[in-house]
Amino acid sequence: MPFADQLIGVDVAERLVHELQAVDPQRSLANLSSATQALQPLSLRERSDALRDGLLADYPQSYAELADAIKKAAEYSQSFTGWMIWPVTSALATRAAEENTGSAFDNAMGMMALLTPRLSSEFAIRVLLKHDLEKALAFAQEWTGAPNEHVRRLASEGTRPYLPWAIRVPLILEDPACTIPILDALYRDPSDYVRRSVANHLNDLSRNEPELVVETAQRWLKTPEPTTMAVLKHGLRTLIKCGNPEALALLGFGTPTVKIDGPHIEQRHVVWGGSVNFTASVLNTGSEPMPLAIDYVLHHRKANGLTTAKVFKLTTRTLAPGETLKIDRSHSFRAITTRRYYPGTHSVALQVNGKPTDSVDFELLADAVEDPQ
Repeated sequence: MPFADQLIGVDVAERLVHELQAVDPQRSLANLSSATQALQPLSLRERSDALRDGLLADYPQSYAELADAIKKAAEYSQSFTGWMIWPVTSALATRAAEENTGSAFDNAMGMMALLTPRLSSEFAIRVLLKHDLEKALAFAQEWTGAPNEHVRRLASEGTRPYLPWAIRVPLILEDPACTIPILDALYRDPSDYVRRSVANHLNDLSRNEPELVVETAQRWLKTPEPTTMAVLKHGLRTLIKCGNPEALALLGFGTPTVKIDGPHIEQRHVVWGGSVNFTASVLNTGSEPMPLAIDYVLHHRKANGLTTAKVFKLTTRTLAPGETLKIDRSHSFRAITTRRYYPGTHSVALQVNGKPTDSVDFELLADAVEDPQ
């Protein structure tokens, strides 16, 4: 992914000032201009927030005053687009929530839909969802029938329980089923862009509500489109990794009739920066073709000496009767930004249609690497 300064850099911030000054030349944008010069040490989210705050300070009077300037900029210039829109939509949502009037809220939701083709309003809308969930969801439900795919996607993406980079909406976490009507309206959407959002939303729900997700998937399969199975494969991916039997069955992965040889580890000691290499074979011992979802599980050693399991995707294959699949895989222990490794005993196992094999131990010989989190 590009660095923060490539997405919301000084050039983008200065263009935002220029676009607003063009439609509101008498306005002093001193606070927004000052914010553009203070972006360097900030993360992407912090950069958006800094520009949002500058914009709010330069339009202190009312929501209507701010919304009027932004609407004029959108009508005036096609260059009013891209990453500069994130702080703009955030400012609109923040001011509408602060003003706390029905007219400001309704207008802000309309502005979210208006601006989302220029850059998704998925982050800003969370402020409005937190402010009045029922009313915001009613807007989102209406958007599921919008002619523009970006607006339809906003209905799904903006209401995701665990949208990356975004603030949480506690009431959605407390009542996950509240967004299901939106997904029901969109899982057969003609746009892959929208359907992928639906799948990611469904996967978010599976973290805490596997039964709700399985029930929803079962219902969708009663009235499917040719694209429905692809949506479910992506939306059930966490449940598949967890070996959820209902999710596996929905995707055709039943109890496996297989013989598994392995995993076999080539070396029992792995130095820091190296890899553990393992091989295995999977034989279909049944008389029918066998669809298989094959993963591997790394049991990582923690600081307290216990282990925690992490599932990694290997392959999805259908084996003919008597057919054998050979597996040859390596897993790196180089430094990454999302995990701390500790020296000591680790282990690896296969997982076939949710059924794990016995794990095989190996020793990691390195000291722990720093954890950026």
